[in-house]
Amino acid sequence: MPNVNVYDMSGKVVGSVELPASVFGIEPNEAVLHMAVRNHLANLRQGTQSALTKAEVSGGGAKPYRQKGTGRARQGSTRNPHYTHGGVAFAPKPRTYTFSVNKKVRKLAIRSALSQKAADEAVVVVDGIKMDEPKTKSFKAFLTAVGAEKKALVVTPEVETNVVLSARNIPGVETTTASILNAYSVLNADKLVVDKAAIEKIEEVYA
Repeated sequence: MPNVNVYDMSGKVVGSVELPASVFGIEPNEAVLHMAVRNHLANLRQGTQSALTKAEVSGGGAKPYRQKGTGRARQGSTRNPHYTHGGVAFAPKPRTYTFSVNKKVRKLAIRSALSQKAADEAVVVVDGIKMDEPKTKSFKAFLTAVGAEKKALVVTPEVETNVVLSARNIPGVETTTASILNAYSVLNADKLVVDKAAIEKIEEVYA
């Protein structure tokens, strides 16, 4: 099993812990990770792009000139796509980009992402991630102390309101709980900062 140091909020090493091999020690499945990332990004798309077709733009009811005898190409409307103020050919319309990934594949993707982070030595375990009050400056100092001052995903066992409020204004820092991890957020972070108490819950949910 991967063995990592455990830090306190000041960045001091206070022990070590073995990460469960069933979650942090598997061979990452690249195909599944690719699917999970595509799924996450597709589900974020609003799909609200819209444009008007020839039938939907106003005007163009009258034939612009007679069919024959002018020497010009025949036209039935000034709202054809090649005219100024004409409609859009094959205009995009609101649609959903979402697609589903089954539960087993999602869990495998999360295990693969966590294992990749463990293999890259990018998992930082902290003995209790808590804030007495919302304080961005203090939380930023904590992240710097544990070597996660850039892009970091902070994982707590349950929602810690003060932690969420302290981290939300720090660019590149995201907070989540152990039960709602997603592969994209894990892979996108440079460092995975995990509360020691959350490790057991991660194993329980995803193993």
